[in-house]
Amino acid sequence: MNFVKMCLLVSTLLIFSCKKKDDTNTLNVSISGEISTLDPANSYDTISASIVYQGYEQLFEYHYLKRPYTLQPLLAESLPLIEDDGKKYTIKIKKGVQYHDDPAFNGKPRFVKAEDFINQIKRLAYLPTNSNGWWLFDQKIKGLNKFRDKVGRDFKKFKSTSIEGLKAVDEHTLVIELNEAYPQMLYTLAMSFTSPMPIEAIEMYENNLNDKIIGTGPYKLDSWVSSTKLRLIKNDHYRKAFYPGQGDRIANSRSLLKDSGKVIPFIDKVEYNVYKEAQTRWLNFKAKKIDFLIIPKDNYSSAVDPNGNLTKDLKEEKIKLQIFPTLTYWWLSFNMRDPLLGKNLNLRKAIAHAIDVERYIKVFTNNIGQKSNSIYPPGIPGYDPSSQLPYEHNIEKAKEFLKKAGYPEGKGLPTLTYDVRGVSATNRQQADFVKSELGKIGIDVQVALNNFPAFLEKARHGKLQFWQDGWALDYPDSENVLQLLTSRNHAPGPNSTFYSNDKFDKLFNKMKVLPNGEEKVRVMKEMEEIIVHDLPWVMQYYSRNYILYHERLNNYRHSDLIYNNFKYLRLNQK
Repeated sequence: MNFVKMCLLVSTLLIFSCKKKDDTNTLNVSISGEISTLDPANSYDTISASIVYQGYEQLFEYHYLKRPYTLQPLLAESLPLIEDDGKKYTIKIKKGVQYHDDPAFNGKPRFVKAEDFINQIKRLAYLPTNSNGWWLFDQKIKGLNKFRDKVGRDFKKFKSTSIEGLKAVDEHTLVIELNEAYPQMLYTLAMSFTSPMPIEAIEMYENNLNDKIIGTGPYKLDSWVSSTKLRLIKNDHYRKAFYPGQGDRIANSRSLLKDSGKVIPFIDKVEYNVYKEAQTRWLNFKAKKIDFLIIPKDNYSSAVDPNGNLTKDLKEEKIKLQIFPTLTYWWLSFNMRDPLLGKNLNLRKAIAHAIDVERYIKVFTNNIGQKSNSIYPPGIPGYDPSSQLPYEHNIEKAKEFLKKAGYPEGKGLPTLTYDVRGVSATNRQQADFVKSELGKIGIDVQVALNNFPAFLEKARHGKLQFWQDGWALDYPDSENVLQLLTSRNHAPGPNSTFYSNDKFDKLFNKMKVLPNGEEKVRVMKEMEEIIVHDLPWVMQYYSRNYILYHERLNNYRHSDLIYNNFKYLRLNQK
């Protein structure tokens, strides 16, 4: 019996002992839900981002080992030449950068051109793409909105219509002209939304790239079994790139510079497995079938002692612990177009006072989460640790507001619908917690179960009433938080609450072009006052991650902003 047939016949447990030798250089990654898309124009959640950024590259990236975060060239040769008071960017693009092989190229190598970046920005504006990234460039690039209106859904016009503010001067020079200065432009050019896309691929796949990766990154798509597993393999055509030679204090203290100057990527394969339940992830991590893991709340006490150190048992298993503050945080959202919740401020205030956020943090994060005191997270310029929110857990106040809302003790109030973000036990338990808390003041809640892609689809079409929302910052700037609440970013953009306030919008337009400093902080504070008054969000907590990883994994450093980190990781070989 040959080796392949033997491996097919043995049990699941024995399959792991039948791996080929090169499987020892496979990174095993757990994801908690289904993969929503592989299209960089629509990838906007942490699950899809963890895949997309390994296969697609952008003009710029964050330095892996430096904090504060520092942008550096990736597909660009250097940082851009910025002229015309911040409104003109000239970017030189590296030569000889080859795309992954794809049938769209008819067996010929295809190299990155300046026009490919224009194609992708066009895709963000093109209505059929229904891009989550449109908000980045809406009203910002000269002629882009005109292009969007003129082209509509006509693909022939998509190809033939030029944009005033986007020019490929030659194959390796891109010029972007803006309507006004936009200090965050460099950040946007480091996001997956702006990955270059060849016109051949757009044509062949009729602009449907949800299940493909046609990028230049260090890893290419090998296989994808929907809802269960995805595999990436090393890109044989990847250009010569090197592990960073410099880092900050933490990089030096954690010996993250040992591989300085070595050619990357080190790892041959990346295996993603969908494990929806936290306990399943924990057991697979313990069995060494997952290489790194955020500690599930139910396993926290068996992983970390009362002093916050790794337990003796895990140390003996050669497991390591890293603790990271994050730029991810959570709140409860209301659909402000909902005729009930969106139109009744006192009803929203009743809910804000009814939910015991501190107990929620204790139950669902083992007190790892930090209770929110602001709509801004720690880690961005302008966050104030002394800020306070105008609501707290107070049942009596909650009942008073419910009475003011016109529903004393909940009488006459229709049942509210709370949508969950996934189908795991934790998702259901979190929903039951909210339902129970509101039940204490007479509000009846029905829980709507969704898998994550279905939840995102509801959010994009404004079909949610009340739900838990969260944000992992795309870049370290308050503009990235506040754009979640601007009128022009209504879903399918990131404003899934459909919140709208003219004064807030005007302040946003002022704030977004201000450099960091006292004036920007003042405007941020004024905008926050509007939000906490109108209450489209009830703030919950800022995340902190306790991450475990096995001894064989080297160069690991967690970041909420750096998703293309797998190229830096190295596995000890047996």
